[in-house]
Amino acid sequence: MDKKTEAPVGLGDIADSITRQIEAIGDATSEALFEPVIRLGVTGLSRAGKTVFITSLVANLMNRGRMSGLLAASEGRIQTAFLQPQPDDTVPRFDFETHLAAMTGPTPHWPDSTRATSELRLSFRVQPSGILGGLRGPRTVHLDIVDYPGEWLLDLALLDLSYTEWAAQVLDRIADRPQAASYLGMVQGIDAAAPLDEMEAKRLAGGFAAYLTSARQDGYSDCTPGRFLLPGDLEGSPVLTFAPILQPGSTPRKSLWREMERRFEAYKSRVVKPFFRDHFAKIDRQIVLVDVLGAIHSGPAALEDLRRAMAEILTAFRPGANAFLSSIFLGRRVERILFAATKADHLHHSQHPRLTAITEALLREARDRADFAGAKTAAMSIAALRTTVEERMEHDGQMLDCVRGRLLDSGKTAAFYPGALPDDPARLLSPARKGAEAWLDADYEVMRFAPAVVSLKPGEGPPHIRLDKAAEFLFGDRL
Repeated sequence: MDKKTEAPVGLGDIADSITRQIEAIGDATSEALFEPVIRLGVTGLSRAGKTVFITSLVANLMNRGRMSGLLAASEGRIQTAFLQPQPDDTVPRFDFETHLAAMTGPTPHWPDSTRATSELRLSFRVQPSGILGGLRGPRTVHLDIVDYPGEWLLDLALLDLSYTEWAAQVLDRIADRPQAASYLGMVQGIDAAAPLDEMEAKRLAGGFAAYLTSARQDGYSDCTPGRFLLPGDLEGSPVLTFAPILQPGSTPRKSLWREMERRFEAYKSRVVKPFFRDHFAKIDRQIVLVDVLGAIHSGPAALEDLRRAMAEILTAFRPGANAFLSSIFLGRRVERILFAATKADHLHHSQHPRLTAITEALLREARDRADFAGAKTAAMSIAALRTTVEERMEHDGQMLDCVRGRLLDSGKTAAFYPGALPDDPARLLSPARKGAEAWLDADYEVMRFAPAVVSLKPGEGPPHIRLDKAAEFLFGDRL
């Protein structure tokens, strides 16, 4: 196995670090004395509804009629909330207005997913609480929402791996997945010790990217490197033209193996590290949206994969474990992390506690690490945009708790019973850990609902489930 080596520290690195420390001290002083800033990171795994969450959150913070769980709103201390230009001129603005129109217009539909980093600033005029609150005037608090793909966050785990380690781990993990059969066949037919053939490298990178796309569509979460799915302006560049292959007995210079190794290291240094340095290090509150119901529906392997992904994500919030992260955080720490199981409206409310319990069980191992590092974590079941209503129906002499909504494919309204989640999360997590191919005692179905037609009253945001409680956990203490 390759030994890890530390890159030498140059004068440029030292100067850059000092500059960041001065900026961090200046920002902290400015925030403490004048207008506090809450930097909320929002990310999600495999179609968890990131765009919908941000759009509904902002709309409900501007019109707080449905936000009784946010204490500053229920106590009437938020006088107003309004959008302002974001502080970072180099990051695209989150297209809030277009997304809200899609969700709440006369013919509502799901907005387009965001495929890169974006940002939005929402500012509050808030009356302070406490004994002295009445003696002081209202203050301005800024909420900077940073939206980024969950696949990019998972890339953090690559920083601790050599190419040899990463390739072996990936090939072992995907060995039994049908989505990987075509790519694994390609790997078996190459000579990694042969001189680099650029067309061969492109074919391998394309085959691995196709596998990642298929795996994500089927509910898997470990779809890294993240830029293979969202390449942007890096598409076709050498930094994205590598893939995991079998290590040969010898690895001569200019061989396919050596070039794959070099490009993997370039991906870490030129793609992964800049993202964490420029965006992630500014975050002090974080929500990770997780489609737990989708993973359960996809089967035990997808659920176990989700558990591992959640554990890997939380390593991003432990900068002491990684020298690179320690250098960019500069004493700053993500203080609160919420893992939110989305699409709670696909279940009757009687099953919401079970969904939350399963999410907490998935988090247990990873949460212990984060709590040890000082971050406050929580799990919650939410629906950023409620698309269904609840009803009870009789079927074969049994009363079932159902939900009714407009089906995405046909547009017709239908009632749906997804199956009962178990009271004990171990009934799902245990077979998932043991590598079971299917659930033995039940099938869990997932329907795709379209947004419902809504008529919003003045002062109301879009209907939701526990969005107000999520906001209270994430930043209610700062309002």
